[in-house]
Amino acid sequence: MNGFSTEDDSRGGHDQICCLVEEDSARCSRPAGNASYNKRIQKTVAQRKLKLNIDDSARHIYICDYHKGVIQSVRTRRKRKDSDDDTGSNDQDVDVPEVDLFQLQVNTLRRYKRHYKVQTKQGLNKAQLADTLMRHFKSIPVVEKEALTFFIYMVKNNKSKFDQKLLGSIDPIGI
Repeated sequence: MNGFSTEDDSRGGHDQICCLVEEDSARCSRPAGNASYNKRIQKTVAQRKLKLNIDDSARHIYICDYHKGVIQSVRTRRKRKDSDDDTGSNDQDVDVPEVDLFQLQVNTLRRYKRHYKVQTKQGLNKAQLADTLMRHFKSIPVVEKEALTFFIYMVKNNKSKFDQKLLGSIDPIGI
């Protein structure tokens, strides 16, 4: 099996079942969906030590929706940076939303760089600048409770960031 399927194998008929074998060496009997068990997915399964293998007798590489969900759930979990052990005892799943700075215009990236005084090399292209600024963006500490409280306060009171100067002595947490 080379990871590619033929036209006959990829028609997606109802007769195809999941190509994975679970840890108890029984082949999954769920119907195969359109997700394939490609090299990237195989790497994820190996890294996360999931007990899933492809059945050598399978004529396709399609997996069921159940296994697709299992694999996706382990892909989105992120461990805390300060945790060095793999025991999982103190690890928490951190759901970090991904912001794609590459979608912004170069002028916007330069304004961000200037505002936060981020040191970079001269003559970076857009992708390099976006990568550098993404590292900076991820390093900014945010107290989520304070940010959400302040946001809700501003929305409820129909205020904007321009009203912050007037709010100087008001404590939004003591609402």
